[in-house]
Amino acid sequence: AMDWKRSLRDRLGARLASKKSEQELKDEEMELFTKYYMEWKGGRKSDTTSYTNIPRFYYRLPAEDEVLLQKLREESRAVFLQRKSRELLDNEELQNLWFLLDKHQTLPMIGEEAMINYENFLKVGEKAGPKCKQFFTAKIFAKLLHNDPYGRISIMQFFNYVMRKVWLHQTRIGLSLYDVAGQGYLRESDLENYILELIPTLPQLDGLEKSFYSFYVCTAVRKFFFFLDPLRTGKIKIQDILACSFLDDLLELRDEELSKESQETNWFSAPSALRVYGQYLNLDKDHNGMLSKEELSRYGTGTLTNIFLDRVFQECLTYDGEMDYKTYLDFVLALENRKEPAALQYIFKLLDIENKGYLNVFSLNYFFRAIQEQMKIHGQEPVSFQDVKDEIFDMVKPKDPYKISLQDLINSSQGDTVTSILIDLNGFWTYENREVLVASDNDSAADVDDT
Repeated sequence: AMDWKRSLRDRLGARLASKKSEQELKDEEMELFTKYYMEWKGGRKSDTTSYTNIPRFYYRLPAEDEVLLQKLREESRAVFLQRKSRELLDNEELQNLWFLLDKHQTLPMIGEEAMINYENFLKVGEKAGPKCKQFFTAKIFAKLLHNDPYGRISIMQFFNYVMRKVWLHQTRIGLSLYDVAGQGYLRESDLENYILELIPTLPQLDGLEKSFYSFYVCTAVRKFFFFLDPLRTGKIKIQDILACSFLDDLLELRDEELSKESQETNWFSAPSALRVYGQYLNLDKDHNGMLSKEELSRYGTGTLTNIFLDRVFQECLTYDGEMDYKTYLDFVLALENRKEPAALQYIFKLLDIENKGYLNVFSLNYFFRAIQEQMKIHGQEPVSFQDVKDEIFDMVKPKDPYKISLQDLINSSQGDTVTSILIDLNGFWTYENREVLVASDNDSAADVDDT
């Protein structure tokens, strides 16, 4: 009797043991899976470690209250720029480069120009030192190779190329020193500081009174911002400053013998800045330092229409309905450079009264009506709007035959003529009488020839 009890107990125990082992098996399976998965993952890691070489590309900028971090960043940038500056060729090294190039010139001489072939070019590269290495490449040689029968390049052209590159890097470093944010752009205040500290190094500005410096700086800075910051973000990329010609114009003032013509056409020259500021003072009849609409109406030949001036005062930044010098500078830059896209953008915004992004027959008629009214006042026979509208659409040839977009105006190369017709009686009169004016110019030229 005891035997069957024992065997029953053993059988039940075995069954329980087998159940338990199933659970254990599951646990064991999970344990093994985790172990092998981790080994496999670890093996993958040791096989391909390329992702550990990805450089860190985001660095948080220090907050305003993190003074120590800001100072550290500022100092490290200054050290970095100094190091970059030391990598550039100095005057002595440039003279040495010129001497080596001259010594290795390749005959025969064709005309006055000294030439060098690729073999000698590489020799000079070896002797010129590590700082020059970047300039002695096949790519640069090919870039300067024109149609010399002996496959040589001009020594002078190559040397000028090197000088230009050195100058660009120097200027880049110089501008970066004023980049307070360290983000590759200058704000208005940064550029103002740069130009203010540049004034003493420009002999052509020696005659400027110290009291005029702030107006000069404002005049100079406006040109950069008007053309290089069309979206009015309040900052300009240093790269954009280097790519445009304005710095060349500004640094042209280092030339002590700059011709009168060059000074008159250079926005940054003393005569030009004084002319613009002088005009502003002359317009400001009540001497309150600002221009009212009535005062601005005498700008240029005094023939801008009232409707256009209304739009200027509606759209531009004013103070109690009057315009300050900075806003006036934008206005002058737009009207004096009407062929430029940035100037056309400024005027287009004023002409686009319904803010639709295009000019239609309604907006053209709205502005031309004011021209017709002025013609009546001056005793001239008003011209039909229909004719003028057709002429404008013929000149611009817009993609949509009923709408003129800003891009249409820019693409047509007729933007200056179209805007003159719509905003300025004198501009319209000049357009209307262009054949007569051309004929009279030819007559006067013929008179000169006869004498």
